Amino acid sequence: MTAWQAHRQARRQRGAALLLLVAVLGLGAASLLISAFGRNTGEAERQQRTLATLAQAREALLGFAATQGRLPRPAASALDGRERAADCADDAECSGFLPWVALGVAGVDAWGKLLRYSVTPEMARAPIVSFSAIANRVVLTRDGRGDFVHVAGQAQCDVSAQCLPVVLFSQGKDHHGTAASGVTQINTARGNLDEASNNSASRSFIARPASDNAALPGGAFDDLLTWITLPSLYQRMRAARNLP
Repeated sequence: MTAWQAHRQARRQRGAALLLLVAVLGLGAASLLISAFGRNTGEAERQQRTLATLAQAREALLGFAATQGRLPRPAASALDGRERAADCADDAECSGFLPWVALGVAGVDAWGKLLRYSVTPEMARAPIVSFSAIANRVVLTRDGRGDFVHVAGQAQCDVSAQCLPVVLFSQGKDHHGTAASGVTQINTARGNLDEASNNSASRSFIARPASDNAALPGGAFDDLLTWITLPSLYQRMRAARNLP
């Protein structure tokens, strides 16, 4: 083999090695992109499944009220999805877990956490006296300055200015919540004040776009909330002729 032929063969080998390296790096980058895309898609799917579960629970609550003349009380415990036996003495006693057995629905979100549930005590006792009962749950959000504003309800709830009869929500993937096994998830975040507020709330709840930015007012947030308005509840109950 001449020197020129040896040089040409060496160049070919280096070129082949470079192409192989580019191919390997390309596969690695593609793998990372697919992995990241798959994770994002998986979380989006869990959110959609949770929203569907909340919608199903909301419809079941309306159906329960139409047949029973009231909304159900919270679940007896994290392990017992039947509604608690006694009437709620106050707002705190009417806040807990969704009574999934009483409603015949799934009691957990797509992350395996029990759905939370808070009902106005007057709305969980039959008969509901529509001309005097006061729905007292409210939902807040934060405006562009970080200040609280009402999404549903207002500061003062009364017969002429009703608030919400019920709020239900998922506590999302991170930080707070209770597993179906009854184990409470430890909050490892700092500054997630709005999630902490929802975790202990009995009347006033916070709904915000999800964010993992701890620097935002209220901190990181991934709770998913829904609620029932009083007109929607009364409309369903009147249609079933179960509202005095």
